[in-house]
Amino acid sequence: MFDRQPGIPHQKHPVINLIIILLMMGLGFVVIGPLLGFFLAMPFFDGSMTELAEAVQRPMNHPEIRIPLYLIQGTATATGLILAPAVYLAREQRSLRAFFTSRGLDLAPVAVTVITVVVFMAVNSVFIEWNAKVVFPEFAKGFEEWARQREDAAAEITRFLTEFSSTGQLLLALVVIAVLPAIGEEIVFRGLIQNELVRATRNVHVAIWLAAVLFSAIHFQFFGFIPRVLLGALFGYLYYWSGNLLLAIIAHFVNNAVSLIALYYYQQGKFSFDIESQEAAPAPLVILSLILTAGLLYYFYKYYRDRQSPVNS
Repeated sequence: MFDRQPGIPHQKHPVINLIIILLMMGLGFVVIGPLLGFFLAMPFFDGSMTELAEAVQRPMNHPEIRIPLYLIQGTATATGLILAPAVYLAREQRSLRAFFTSRGLDLAPVAVTVITVVVFMAVNSVFIEWNAKVVFPEFAKGFEEWARQREDAAAEITRFLTEFSSTGQLLLALVVIAVLPAIGEEIVFRGLIQNELVRATRNVHVAIWLAAVLFSAIHFQFFGFIPRVLLGALFGYLYYWSGNLLLAIIAHFVNNAVSLIALYYYQQGKFSFDIESQEAAPAPLVILSLILTAGLLYYFYKYYRDRQSPVNS
């Protein structure tokens, strides 16, 4: 039981497949995607290509760059995390459909997935606060300084992209920050990398956690590393138990979308809690959320165990 994942190739060694996947993803996300996005963004920017390139480097000084930046980021995500994996799978004579099964997918597991992700946010807030305050030993101070600079730069870009002046901007942000990453990152890290790691390690639990570590590391935000690992593991188990990547995608989307929507209403003065706060939730809420998360995950696991979904056969 639970000893096979769908869509696993048998031709190449899994380490070779992992290298190819990461190279194709990196090429698409870092080089080809942003370049395509840059040209797609040109009609939405009142200036030359040189001026657009300069504005992209310092977006905080150019509020007019918000829409072009969304287009660049969205194109990079779609190219590197959706198109590149599709090309890879086509080369391997495989299909994305192998990751999406319909057996046992009804309202109950979808609802449990959504509720679990929301409830888990309170639990993860403890790790968010702790990780944000981590102090490195003296010998790693150079790395800590570099990591802090990366974290501050990423936070600045995030704040820029999530300062919503209209519902339309929120909807665009949901596509670029919630929909596309949920689809792309789950295809890459759960559908491809997690399955290859299952082949490499012969241990699905090791594979899930290693994929979660890679998922977190690739963001290069080390003061949010542990909370992102825990999210990656949560998505990994939802996929593993159900055999359906759609549930991991839904979970990923809900996590990002809830944060964006809560931030939007906080900015509108209609929501009192600052979702960007790094303070942990109150202890009683954390304990209650931990109990609820454990119960919901057990229900999810038992739901698919009892139905003997394709991943279990």
